[in-house]
Amino acid sequence: MTETEKRRFIRYDALHLLDYTVMNADGSKGIYSMGRTLDVSIDGIKMEIKDRFEPGTLLLVTVGLEDNLVELLGEIIHTTPAAGRFVSGILFKKMTKEGRAIFARYTEAFRQRRQQMQKTEQTN
Repeated sequence: MTETEKRRFIRYDALHLLDYTVMNADGSKGIYSMGRTLDVSIDGIKMEIKDRFEPGTLLLVTVGLEDNLVELLGEIIHTTPAAGRFVSGILFKKMTKEGRAIFARYTEAFRQRRQQMQKTEQTN
């Protein structure tokens, strides 16, 4: 007997994982890898990745919420080394109306989970 998933949003760990593809100057797809979401806003995302990319690099970022996946084209605004990895700030350049709605829900789920984690840390 399998257990039915009853969560409204996807699991915390999965919420933080995303994948991305570097977009080459000629428009072709380059390096594909995964990263971890550190912070989000409706216009961008801060993520931890293993590779260093220069500001201006375009990434096609895929995020998921429930059964919805959305691809977002973003530009790296800044990159900082962090414990053998890199933290990059991404500003979204292109997003469909549907993508914006899904990403708004992703942003809210991320915010709620972060608040929940902070409350748990304060009570421990």
